[in-house]
This record gives sequence, structure tokens and C-alpha cells, in this order.
Amino acid sequence: MKKISLGCIADDFTGATDLANNLVRAGMRVVQTIGVPDAPLGADVDAVVVALKSRTVPPEQAVTQSLAALGWLQAHGAQQIYFKYCSTFDSTARGNIGPVTEALMDALGTGFTVATPAFPDNQRTVFKGYLFVGDVLLSESGMQNHPLTPMVDANLVRVLQSQTQRRVGLIEHRVVARGEAAVRERMAQLQAEGVGVAIVDAVSNEDLLRLGPALRGMPLVTAGSGVAIGLPANFGITPSDQASRLPPAAGLQAVVSGSCSLATNRQVQDFIQRGHPAMAIDPLRMASGVDVAAEVLAWAGPLLADGPVLVYSTADSGDVKAVQGRLGVDEAGALVERTLAAVARGLVQRGVRQLVVAGGETSGACVQALDITQLQIGPQIDPGVPWCHSILPPRPALPVLAAPQGGVADLGAARRSSGATDDDGLHLALKSGNFGSDDFFTKAFTMLA
Repeated sequence: MKKISLGCIADDFTGATDLANNLVRAGMRVVQTIGVPDAPLGADVDAVVVALKSRTVPPEQAVTQSLAALGWLQAHGAQQIYFKYCSTFDSTARGNIGPVTEALMDALGTGFTVATPAFPDNQRTVFKGYLFVGDVLLSESGMQNHPLTPMVDANLVRVLQSQTQRRVGLIEHRVVARGEAAVRERMAQLQAEGVGVAIVDAVSNEDLLRLGPALRGMPLVTAGSGVAIGLPANFGITPSDQASRLPPAAGLQAVVSGSCSLATNRQVQDFIQRGHPAMAIDPLRMASGVDVAAEVLAWAGPLLADGPVLVYSTADSGDVKAVQGRLGVDEAGALVERTLAAVARGLVQRGVRQLVVAGGETSGACVQALDITQLQIGPQIDPGVPWCHSILPPRPALPVLAAPQGGVADLGAARRSSGATDDDGLHLALKSGNFGSDDFFTKAFTMLA
């Protein structure tokens, strides 16, 4: 394997594919790994994105995981490190954006870096240090009701300063608009004033493309995925369709959704209104000991041969808070993740080879349950969400189960009729909860066909 140009550390799995998607669109050959690799990569690539599940774990764990990823990337010659977080900058009161940034800076021996979650393609912009989602402040966008990482302050300087010991400053839009030389001059000025991390304004892709050259040679970049469009050119790489080629798709289709974002709620409703079969799962029934995953798979088995099915825990913020009030925030989330991961594993055993997963935490749980270690990044479905491809590890034969009422006795029938085998490749789309158009689920399968 040749030395990689850009080594990336992402704090969740959907965020990792979001970043990888933008790098591929800019011409880089990219592999996303699930956790720190323990085996060689399958091919020579320009960038590696190490996907962690570290956004909501205690800061100490997030730091440990991120430093392990950094060590692997450095051992493979990464010329620049990119710490990727969500375009809504969401984190807990203790982090983890600030603590991980500081730990990476210390490990790399650098005293200055930038931070911006701007991603204009998905209506995330930063102006005067404030993060906007569309036309409203982050704190008015629905993110203030996020069940795990509620964001009640849109001022990124203030948010990040509360998480880091280093001084946080700002590179305003009027500077970015003047281009590379002005940005470099402002960075030098901030460093002279003792600033360690600078929030960067960006309201358009043109701003990110102007920022990119100014980041050439910077040991550590921290950002959402938007900045990625301006970095490949620093390594002499230009856009190419070859970077996003995936093998042809086959097999059955399904959607697993655990996100409770406004966007995903709309996508679930759109899918149902189009007449596709969908089944909601109830965390309270899971908590009572019911094997909800087995019920879902018994329901889905007879339906898979006729088109995509949807399994979802998606609900509005009021319903989510009611469940959390009865079960606790952590227990409610863990129950849903475990169940949806078991559903995803069972669907793939039954021949699903085109799988959409909505929600960062849900994506992480499903990918781990499927024992996926590497993803090849393919074409973009919607901004920030590409199709990916992975080779599945061998699995035991699917058992014959008892027939559900009105169903078929052998839930492996759809799998066998699909022609899928245990070592087939899986096409996988990991969608951040806030991303995608209302018709995303149906559009994704149409595009792959």
C-alpha cells in the first residue's frame, strides 16, 4: 500500500461516509474503515476515513479512540489529518469536539487549527461565527430537541470555547472572501494573539474552495465534510468519475431507520405514502422482553420479494421524550440500536443486498452487527450521502422458521429467490438523520438500479 495523502478520523459512521463522499466527488480514491483497521486495505487509495462511534461516548473514550486512529494513519504515511464532526456541530456539554481536537493537536505537536462545520450543499452555513441551518439559527432548527446532543446555542466560538482550554477565535467571512493570502494572514495574526482554534465562516462552496488552499500543509484540519471539497487539489488531484465506480447491484432492498430528525420523519412518511410496506418498532415492548426483531423479520420475510420494506423507530421529539422518561435516555437508545442492528443482520441473511440505514447511531450499530470492516465509496445519492459497497463475511445458513399467520413457512425463500449468497457484496447507504430529500429512500434504490 502506498502512503496516503489524507488521513481522516470521523466521530460517527454516517459522518464518515459524508466526508468520504465529498472526497470522492473531488477525485480522491477513498476507503472507509469501520474502526481502526486490523487488516490491510483492499487497494491503494488517496484517502482513508476511519469511522468511529465516538460522538456521544465519554470524552476520555473519544480521545482514546481518536488517538488510536491517528496512530494508524500516521503509520501509513498520512500527510494531513482531518478530524470530521457533524455539520450541526452537535456534541454534549463536555465535548467531544473540543477534547478530541486538543488531543490531536497535542499528539501532532501543532499549536493552531481551524474548525468549521459549514456544508452549504446541505444548507449548513457559518456567518459571524453563528451556525445556520437553512435560514434559521442552529438553536431554532429542531436540533435544540435532539435526544442525545441538543444544541441550544448557535455561536460556535462560545460552544467550542466551553469545551477546550485553548483560546478560540474567528476568521470572518470578509477575510475568507478575499482568498488564500488573506486567510493565511488572519491565521498568523490569531496565532500571534494566542488563539489555538479558529472558527471559519463559510456561506457557499466558493468560500470552501477559497479556504482549501490556505489549509495546505496544516497538520490538522477539523471540520464537517464541506471543507473536503477544497483539499484534494492541494495534493494534485482533480475530479474523476472513476473514483466513484461500484460493482453492479443485485439482491433485495430494505430501509432501517433509527433517526428521529425532522428530515427522516418526512422521509419515513413519504415512503409510507408511496404505498411501500413499513413497520414501526416500540421501545416499550422491547423493554418488556418481547423479541421485536424476530417479529419484524417474520413480517418482512414474505414482503421482500415484492420491493423495499421499511423498519423504523423514527418518531417526533415529544414521543421520544416520553419513552426516554420511562426508560431513561441511555437505555431507550441502546434498546433501539440493538434491535435495529439485529433486524439489519436478519434482513441481510434473508437476501437484502441493497440496504439504506438512517441515523448516525443506528448506522454504527448496524455496520458493527454486519461485521463490515471496510467500505468502498461510490456515487452520491443526495448531498452528503453516497452509496457504498462492502464484501460481506461468510455467515451461517439461514434457518427455516415457523410461518407467521398468513405468511410463508420458510423466511429464507425470498433470500434464495434473490440469488444472493453469503459472500455477495452489500450496497449500503448510511444516511445522517438530517440529510436527504423527502423522497430519499425511494430515490436511493432508483439510482442504484
